[in-house]
Amino acid sequence: MSSLEDHLIWLDLHKETIIEPERPIVDPHHHLWPGESHYLLEDLWLDTHGGHNVKKTVFIECSQEYLTSGDIDFAPVGETRFVKKISDKARKEKNKTQIEGIVGHVNLTIGSDKTRKVLNRHLQEGRGHFKGIRHAGGWDHHSELSNSHHNPPKNLYIKEIFLESLRELIDLNLTFEAWQYHHQINQVAKIAESLPNLKIVLNHFSGPIGIGPYANQKEEIFEIWKKDITRLSTHENVYAKLGGLAMPINGFGFHKQKLPPSSDQILNSQRHYYDYTISCFGPDRCMFESNFPVDKQSVSYNVLWNAFKKIASGHTSSDKDQMFYNTAKSFYRL
Repeated sequence: MSSLEDHLIWLDLHKETIIEPERPIVDPHHHLWPGESHYLLEDLWLDTHGGHNVKKTVFIECSQEYLTSGDIDFAPVGETRFVKKISDKARKEKNKTQIEGIVGHVNLTIGSDKTRKVLNRHLQEGRGHFKGIRHAGGWDHHSELSNSHHNPPKNLYIKEIFLESLRELIDLNLTFEAWQYHHQINQVAKIAESLPNLKIVLNHFSGPIGIGPYANQKEEIFEIWKKDITRLSTHENVYAKLGGLAMPINGFGFHKQKLPPSSDQILNSQRHYYDYTISCFGPDRCMFESNFPVDKQSVSYNVLWNAFKKIASGHTSSDKDQMFYNTAKSFYRL
């Protein structure tokens, strides 16, 4: 039995009745990848058709299936081509969850002229599905922590060449995914201030780190994070994804438990991040996200969305419509 099979058995040790099973959902953040720990269309459908009513999804880049020949700056276009083929396959079964958005990658340090050319190739391959890019900026000075998968330099987001390349997204009506660590929120605010017409969405609460040198600083980090999030939310071109806190780097340790977490455990340990973000941005700029299969290291899809529905339980039906469906649909033009 593979480690993946063992993990799926572990996730299956805790099951819950689905809350509000009819509520329509757009999951605006998931990945796909081949290989030993694969997560492809059938795996996605096993999760999205487990009881929650997930109508549409948005794929977010994860450095898969890059082109292996030609100009290296165009290599990420291979990922868009790869996902579009999967999306086309899904359209043959219209009663199932549809991948209607693709967010790819461009190395925004190559300059604005080259960025525009790579973006146009993404648009050609995506044929209406390509919605924007993510260039991860997560950087930390502690050697025991890993930087983001794009191996960014320190202060990537405030480098002039980066900002100039981002301007190309505005003219093409494309979005930018900001993914970095908790102590870099002000860099996202700098982007938002410099480019007020750029649509930006903050990934995973800006990645509050809870391991290594930060393991015993959860309360201090949260208080500083609140101040930074408050300032960031004043920029109306910035939206927030609600999720992505079940990764091991966040330090909640769910993946180490004998039994996987319940929705109540997630609620009790994490809701302060959700509640505060919603209070700052408002439901019309917030969208719940699964971040699967990355967060699947710690929790099942059904339990995670039950936790989201419990977090949203005190909000009006209209607010829930925004956070579970309409905000993502509007932001990504689905």
